[in-house]
Amino acid sequence: MQRKNILAWIGACFLSGLVLFPAQAQEKKDNHFEVSKNLEIFNAVVKETEMFYVDTFDVEKSVQRGIRAMLGGLDPYTEYIPEQEMDDFKHLVTGEYAGIGSYIRQRNERGHVMIVEPFEGSPAAEAGLKAGDLIIAIDTTEVSTFTNDKVSELLRGVPNTKVTVTIQRPGEKKPRKVDIIRRQIQENQVTWYGVKQDSIGYIYLKSFTDKSAQEVKEAFLDLRDNHHIKQLVLDLRNNGGGVLESAVQIVGMFVPKGSVVLSTKSKHPQMDRTYRTSSEPIDTVMPLAVLINGNSASASEIVSGSLQDMDRAVLVGQRSYGKGLVQSTRDLPYNGSLKVTISKYYIPSGRCIQQLDYTHRRADGSVAAIPDSLTHVFYTSNGRPVRDGGGVRPEFEVKEPKLPTMLYYLAVDTAFFDFVTNWAQQHKEIPPVEDFSVSDADFEALKAYEREKGFTYDRQSEKALKNLKEVAEFEGYLEGDTTWFKTLEAKLTPDLDRDFDRFKTEVKKLLETEIVKRYYYQKGELLAGLKDDDVLAKALEVLSNPALYRKTLTIEN
Repeated sequence: MQRKNILAWIGACFLSGLVLFPAQAQEKKDNHFEVSKNLEIFNAVVKETEMFYVDTFDVEKSVQRGIRAMLGGLDPYTEYIPEQEMDDFKHLVTGEYAGIGSYIRQRNERGHVMIVEPFEGSPAAEAGLKAGDLIIAIDTTEVSTFTNDKVSELLRGVPNTKVTVTIQRPGEKKPRKVDIIRRQIQENQVTWYGVKQDSIGYIYLKSFTDKSAQEVKEAFLDLRDNHHIKQLVLDLRNNGGGVLESAVQIVGMFVPKGSVVLSTKSKHPQMDRTYRTSSEPIDTVMPLAVLINGNSASASEIVSGSLQDMDRAVLVGQRSYGKGLVQSTRDLPYNGSLKVTISKYYIPSGRCIQQLDYTHRRADGSVAAIPDSLTHVFYTSNGRPVRDGGGVRPEFEVKEPKLPTMLYYLAVDTAFFDFVTNWAQQHKEIPPVEDFSVSDADFEALKAYEREKGFTYDRQSEKALKNLKEVAEFEGYLEGDTTWFKTLEAKLTPDLDRDFDRFKTEVKKLLETEIVKRYYYQKGELLAGLKDDDVLAKALEVLSNPALYRKTLTIEN
């Protein structure tokens, strides 16, 4: 090749972004070889195992298990989605599916699948299904031994088609057959919105689907135009995120058009993107407070972090989860998909709030959080210092009360669920959520019921004590006076009556929430939780104090 042609070729490659220096070219070449080599090895292993393994070899399950193990070594968000799981994945993105509209779960490992909660206004609710109903059959298929996923698959179907569900209602001798017409189910992501303290709006958003921004917009406009609110609380606690574009649209409602919300950086520069607000805002001056906690992640952190960086809102609650990674789906053969992490995102101040470093794992495979000492300072629009690396930190931190382990086991306990079912059957209606409370008699009845059913719960302290006793005995510390050990053992041994009374306030709150949900659905559950909410109370306090609000968002603070 002539020198002139070589230079022209190099210039063309440079302009098209294809030029690799010798070391880079060799690295890329070697990586391609490694990919081809290992795919060939994997293919051979599957073929040889399928042909010669002594027992039946399930190729599909084994290969999927291998794929998931491989991706599991990257990060929790990169995952393979086979064809049979695509409907569930689309439901997460859109919030829509065709079915009867109800949460279901198995009573236990081998028990029937039961209705946990029909959605408000859904075909299941309109047909009279209630929490606690056991699903015996779907059309002509007996499902008493089916898994939760299999029952869910049978309940879903084409909109406007009929499905006959046979249920066994607690307390009734004969099963019921219920005809239900399937519909396109659209789960509302704004669980509830309303007014607090006469002029402060409140919106709870539980997830980010492709319709979340529109729901938030409609709720806000109703609050502003019809209820004349002066301030707004946007609650993103326990919101694990979802569609990135929805987060950008929600931020765009409160900041000028064209504002940079985030930028992404990936392995390939041509995939880097900058996301700006593309629509005219609906309000750029109303004071905002955003509520977050340790379960606020991804899109929730984009909204809260961006509004913080632009000094457009004060944040109240606890530090957010710290997910600064972006995923994209890639089509795979046979109608599957790969959801793969393609980039990190950076909010307006330039910081990435990713907390866990998946690129540097410990020898045992575990992942370490980035310590605060290694994070960096960035600055908001007004010059306020903010840090990267550990989620989004609120201006007003309000500690969440630590709930006892017993409460978790009680919440998932079948006997607890049955107690509430029985209670609801005996009470056809209850007062509005704001006026309802659980009585001491109800609490004592629950305690007696759980005692009768043999309720047990994991006690980490008891396990730790057992391990300590084994070590102390091995090292000879129990040969002398063991009175102190027996005293400690007595204090840490589970005692149902003692622990119920010790955590009476928490147990009554849990019972109240579960009862309210039977009558007022998810909206009622949320409202019950807001009755004694320290985080919300702090947000209302800040918004009710204009001087404090302004001071918080200025550099003097």
